[in-house]
Amino acid sequence: MMTTTAPTIHTSSRLFYRDGSSDKEYHAAINEADGGYTVTFAYGRRGSALSAGTKTNAPVTLEKARQIYDKLIAEKTSKGYTPDGSGALFAMTDSAERVSGLVPQLLNSIEEAHARKHIEDDAWCLQEKFDGKRIMSAVTSGAVTGSNRKGLCVSMPQEISDALAALSDCVLDGELLGDKYVVFDLLSLGGDDLRSRPYRERFEALSAAVENADRVVVAETAWDATGKQAMYDAIAARAGEGVVFKKADGVSVAGRPASGGSQVKCKFYATCTCEVAAVNDQRSVRLRLFDEGGEAVPVGNVTIPVNKTVPAAGALVEIRYLYAYKGGSLYQPAYLGERDDLSPSDCALSQLKYKAEGYQPENMEG
Repeated sequence: MMTTTAPTIHTSSRLFYRDGSSDKEYHAAINEADGGYTVTFAYGRRGSALSAGTKTNAPVTLEKARQIYDKLIAEKTSKGYTPDGSGALFAMTDSAERVSGLVPQLLNSIEEAHARKHIEDDAWCLQEKFDGKRIMSAVTSGAVTGSNRKGLCVSMPQEISDALAALSDCVLDGELLGDKYVVFDLLSLGGDDLRSRPYRERFEALSAAVENADRVVVAETAWDATGKQAMYDAIAARAGEGVVFKKADGVSVAGRPASGGSQVKCKFYATCTCEVAAVNDQRSVRLRLFDEGGEAVPVGNVTIPVNKTVPAAGALVEIRYLYAYKGGSLYQPAYLGERDDLSPSDCALSQLKYKAEGYQPENMEG
């Protein structure tokens, strides 16, 4: 009768990830077992019971186990996990030296019924939710530094950088839309930190600060119920991405709150960030997301419009869709473009908005 020896840990790692309200840990190990080696993992919220699994259904050679283990660690670190116990994004990673120190305020979503209440409430203003690239910019003695939503330094279009360089020292928040930079917040001016001041006050200062800057446009904003309703209806009528509500007396806080917040968004359609799993024939790509354990979940294919470049396998792409079926498949997906301001950790299955029970869209047959 063959005896089975208890596994002995040969090599192990603990990785951490913290971003906003998300605080997770991931364990991986090579274990000696039954004359060979296995690779196991465990994951979950830090401080809670972890879910466990294995990457090897039977013992393999040490060389093969190392290959599996190294690939697993590389995948997790590429998604923002770090061996640094703080779990801070980019700590002890190749991106650490490119951190700008500028992190934007990120918004939670609300449903249309809640949006209607904000329209009637004079404590909130309304702006369009732009379908561009979120960029913060810092102007210091004529030098301009751009920063993406992850807090990493990025280049700015030269024409916009030149326009910003002529401004007084400041920190702006906005979105790049083609050859324009639409700004909607002013976080510092002339060395004074404005984050703790009410949004209405920051917005008024913003309009004055960029008044004469070429290619820099202040976001159109509605403050009363009549103006907000008209703007909301106009954006919805032309199939805009959605709207953003901002509390007039709200302060600026970096990152995404666990819930609610002084700034919220209402999308008119669902979007998600996916990773390209493979490129198909006839201008389409296969998409995937990742569950909490980091396992890939196929979510279907999307056709790439003829006026856009077909993304390569491994690229991150933004997809518009009507809803998702349980299990992940996207209904009526449409390709919006590549995302170079996000990381694979953003391609989470938890993004998806699922089909409501009994829902039947008008354009479905049967």
